[in-house]
Amino acid sequence: MPIYEYLSEAPEDPEHCCRICARGFELRRPVDRPPLELCPLCKNPVKKVISRVNTPTITKPLSVSDAKKAGFTVLERRDQGVYEKL
Repeated sequence: MPIYEYLSEAPEDPEHCCRICARGFELRRPVDRPPLELCPLCKNPVKKVISRVNTPTITKPLSVSDAKKAGFTVLERRDQGVYEKL
């Protein structure tokens, strides 16, 4: 289930937001549900905020010597279904 971020439509106006929606809040919701329109606590309008996407960092592949130092067994394919340990 994805996590969505919401923020009050008027965060600087204390009459139209509570302390939760003024700072913004996160909510886990199924993808097929429509976005929230009202704060669950104060029932004032909120808007969905586009947040950062967490992407993995790309690292270089391990060399054979690095893999062996890390304790991995390195195999090389010789024939159909036949592997040889390096």
